[in-house]
Formats: sequence, C-alpha cells, structure tokens
Amino acid sequence: MRQVKLASALLLSLTAGALVMPVAQAAEKCPMEKRQSRAVGETVGKKVQKSFEAYTNGQVDEAIAILLEANAKGDFDKAYVARMLGNFYAEKGKMDTAIKYMKQAVEADVLGGTDHAASMKLYADLLIQEKKWKEAIAVYYKWMDFACKTDDPVVYRRIGIAYSELKQWDKVLEVADQGLSHAKEPDKNLYQMKLTAYFEKKQYKNAVKVLETMVPLFQDDKRLWIQLAQFYLLTEDFPRSLQTYDLSYRNGFLKEDAGSLVRYSQLLASQGSPYRAATIMEKFMKAGVIESNAKHYEQLAGFFQNSKEIEKAAEYYGKAAEEKKDGKLFLKQGRMLALAEKYSAAVPALEKSLDAGIPNPGEAHFELALIHLQLKQYKSAYSRAKLAAQDKKTERSAKSYISYIQEKARINNVTL
Repeated sequence: MRQVKLASALLLSLTAGALVMPVAQAAEKCPMEKRQSRAVGETVGKKVQKSFEAYTNGQVDEAIAILLEANAKGDFDKAYVARMLGNFYAEKGKMDTAIKYMKQAVEADVLGGTDHAASMKLYADLLIQEKKWKEAIAVYYKWMDFACKTDDPVVYRRIGIAYSELKQWDKVLEVADQGLSHAKEPDKNLYQMKLTAYFEKKQYKNAVKVLETMVPLFQDDKRLWIQLAQFYLLTEDFPRSLQTYDLSYRNGFLKEDAGSLVRYSQLLASQGSPYRAATIMEKFMKAGVIESNAKHYEQLAGFFQNSKEIEKAAEYYGKAAEEKKDGKLFLKQGRMLALAEKYSAAVPALEKSLDAGIPNPGEAHFELALIHLQLKQYKSAYSRAKLAAQDKKTERSAKSYISYIQEKARINNVTL
C-alpha cells in the first residue's frame, strides 16, 4: 500500500472547526455530510499542531512522540489523536499499531464527516493489507454507507480480493460486476476476479465468456489469449482453441511458452495438420524453448509418422529410445527405417529393441525376417521367422512366411 501522506488533509482538519458554516438541512443528506467538523481542545490542539509541524519536516518519529504525550481527555480529542497516530504508524510500516489506533478512531464514531470517512477507508485498507479479510469487508461496506460512495471500482476490487481469499466465489462475482459497472475504463483486475471465480466454480463456459470480453479489450496481453485457448480446450471446443492458439502464435505470444507450444502442436496434429505440428515442435526444440526429452521426442516422431515423413519419424523415435532405453521405441524406429528402405540402419535398431526388452519379441524377429528376405539373406530370414513363430502374437504371420522363405531359398540354391 502506498505510504499515507497527510500534509494537506491534516492541515485542512486543523482549521476545519473555524471554517464550518451553517448548512440548510436537505431531505436526504448523506451521513458524512450531516456530521459537522469540530476542532480539538486547546491543549491537545497545541500538541497536534506541533506534531504536524514535525511531520511536515520529515520527523515522523518525533511527530508520534509528541502525540503520545498529548494526554487527550474527551472522546473527540482521543479519536482525533488516534487517527493521526494510525496514519503516522502506517507510513512507518508498523501496521499492527496503525490498525490499533485506526480502530480506536473509527469505533469512537465522533470525528467530523470527512475525517471519519477517511479514517474508515484507511482502516479497511490496512485490514486488507494485513489479511484480515472479514473485518475489512465489513468496514468497507460501512464506509460506503457513511460516505455514500458506492461507485468506487477500486474499493470493489479490494472487497473482491477479500472474498476471493475467503473462497466466497458468488460474492466475488457480485462485487466484480458492481465494480465494472462503475469503472470509467475497463478494469482488468475485476475481469480477472470474475474469471477466477468461474474457474473455481468449474463454470468453464462462463469463464470463456469473460475471456472473450477481455481479449478484445486487452489485446496486447498474451496471457489472456493463451488462457482463452486453454479454456476452449476445457470446454472441448477444439476448433476455436486451435484458432486462438494459431492467432497467438502468429502474434508472437507463444515463442517463449513451452507448454503452450506443445499444446498448440498437439492440437494441430489432432485437427489434421500433423506436418505443421511437427515443424513447429521441432523448431522450438532445436531453439531450446521446448525441452528435448524422451516424451517430446516421441510426440514429435508421432507427428512426423502421421505426416508420412518416415525418416524423420525414425530419427526421433530413435532419440526417444536412446533417452529411455525403451525397447518399444527402438521397435518403432526399426519399423520406420524399414518402411523407408533403410535396411542397414533398421537391423541394429530392431536388435536394440530385443536387447532392451519388449513384451512380444516376435514382433522384432518378424520385422528382421522381412528385412533379410528383402535383402535376399534367406538363411537369416528363415532363422528370424522361426523365432517369430514362437511368439503367439506373430506366430500366424511368421508361419505363413516360413514356407515362402524356404521356397525362395530353394530357387536360389541356398541351404537353410
């Protein structure tokens, strides 16, 4: 909270008693206006004046010491001195002491209208700062009633903060709407309160509506674009989520956000653009924005596989496999290399899958049998097919190839 600067306010208060003029009674006067200002007693007034002079000279400790010796007697004088002490202690950052004196000043309920209103406001602000949420809310509303100030969006924001801390989300929505109705310009903080409240209430579609209002108002805030894309995901509106991520990407909002870049790539792939997904993810992995780890290598390999970029898929399945020492990933790498007719590279990848261990070794043996058959290495093809036939998952396919391999070996005069 900004420091409390009182020079003008206190000077006005010191002379207020002499300036009060009779005012005709209005039918519906505000409580603050009904209460006339008064001057402190002569003895206390001298102390107050001396304290104020010390304060204006930057001697806050001296100003406090003078007031502590004021020995005020009447309720008004005590409240006036307490108000000044509360302000001075707040400026020094001694919030507990400031709250103690501001409470005295407010609960006395005898200060002039303007002074009492200012005291209530400061008291509530201090309570908020010290996380005394319930007490702060009550004082803010009393201040509204006394000062007839129901149009201050800043106060509604502070009340909203208190209700948020108390997790009273319906109240948060209520005060946020009240604050927004009085704001002269769009108040991002109040909108953010509404968003948080709807999120906590799991009303994601309402949260989307808030963000759809916020994004056009605060177009340069990249976080809002990303949040909107994420909330579209939560509501399973995948086309709009992708559209929002795409606009965010083109505006440069995602270039340092690894999580959003990964989600964007995943959405692209799931919505029919696996190659674009792969190129974006690869670009930012190489740039070091997206971490180069086994999980991301495997995702990237899948994107390239779905876009028929088989050699690139093999490359990244291999990187993922080396990182995790995962037999299944070595098997995928071997299959991709075989599809790309990179047989000499496929064989060691498939052998690594067997070394690392896979649930069905027959899968690797069968792939190796097909490669050796393609290379006219009939003896090796036959031995791998026999091993594949021992695995229930590949037994049928392997047996159908064994006779074919035998026939090819006979034709080419190869002894098995």
